[in-house]
Amino acid sequence: MGCCIQELRNKDVICSSNGCRLGNVDDVEIDTVSGRLVCIVIFERGHFFGKGCDIKIPWENIKVIGDDTILVDYCIPNNPTPTPKRKFF
Repeated sequence: MGCCIQELRNKDVICSSNGCRLGNVDDVEIDTVSGRLVCIVIFERGHFFGKGCDIKIPWENIKVIGDDTILVDYCIPNNPTPTPKRKFF
């Protein structure tokens, strides 16, 4: 059974250890050499022009992909590193 990247978008991402909702899948990172999906990305909300921190969850930390929800093994760091500004085309 497979899944398209488009199907991942807008799914709720839930931490499996505490049930915390981390957000929705906004983007993915792909290794262009191997063609392997590296991680899913949840954009920081509320800091559109500020120093927000995107959440990048490695593919290995994804436990279950359901119809509407993705369960992940992920802990939010106490002092996250700011994500460099995105370039919009």
